[in-house]
Amino acid sequence: MSLLILEPLEAEVMQWLSERNSVRFAPELVGETAQLLQALHQTRALIVPPSVAVDAALLRAAPRLRVVGRMSAGGENIDLEACRAARVEVIRSLTATASAEAEFAIGALLALLRRVPILASDGMMVGRELGCATIGLIGMTPASRILGQLLPAFGTRVIGYDPSLHQSDPLWAQWGIAPLPLRDLMEQSDGVCVQLGYFPRYRGLMGERVLGFAKPDQVLVSIAHSAIFDDQALADSLTSGRILAAWFDSMEPGLQEPGCPLHGVPSFQVTPRLASTTRESRARAAWGVARRVDELLAAPPEPAPEFRISAPGGLADPLAERRWR
Repeated sequence: MSLLILEPLEAEVMQWLSERNSVRFAPELVGETAQLLQALHQTRALIVPPSVAVDAALLRAAPRLRVVGRMSAGGENIDLEACRAARVEVIRSLTATASAEAEFAIGALLALLRRVPILASDGMMVGRELGCATIGLIGMTPASRILGQLLPAFGTRVIGYDPSLHQSDPLWAQWGIAPLPLRDLMEQSDGVCVQLGYFPRYRGLMGERVLGFAKPDQVLVSIAHSAIFDDQALADSLTSGRILAAWFDSMEPGLQEPGCPLHGVPSFQVTPRLASTTRESRARAAWGVARRVDELLAAPPEPAPEFRISAPGGLADPLAERRWR
């Protein structure tokens, strides 16, 4: 079997792949570990949903595997170091969902600024306009570039921060986003949009030391992995009113269960990964991943090296795959 597909693709994409490769579409294997590992033994390419972990154990069960594809832009379920060591190429569509994510973020900011009122100088409870706000972008992803283009059309001032991008980098000017240190961004932003790509060293980055500097009545939108936030610090900021409201597009399982800090916080809402999921974005992502997977399957296998020196440990620069011109 050339290609094992574990999540639905556009019908036209599935037909195109089936005409060119031996394809098995088996979403029923998701969650069935033993059956999945058995199916991988003769698999050369794999397209996975976010719920399937591509780790060292899976790779050991797939000795012929050459490529792993994921339609959504995130990669938290894929062990990149293990794939690199196994000489498996990871294909992700990094820009296909950018427009969808940017539109979602703008919609969420508009909703929160207008729907969650603040006290005006005349004593009335009123909403706010996006055009008169300063919006801070945390994480310079493809969606951030589009936000940097769209938000100024409202009249919005756009500022940004990325831990992997120096403030002197010319990309900031190219994107039309004013770079600031993270504390300054939090102190100046009426709304913050977080789309920082997840790496383990970013776990808990948005904790008390950051959220404690939030501008009063700030609203927060996140399409990033929820592990970037410290849940106790976020709950404290919301219940104290320091952050007026927050909208997350995904949440790690169990973090809103009874006994957890975010359980029952009324100013906190979560949607189930809607930001990147549109008809158009899925079609773009499916074609992008499918064409690259087909290209790699058609290429002759690379000869095995006579010896291999392992690279030093550590993750690759998270911005490297996010730089585009």
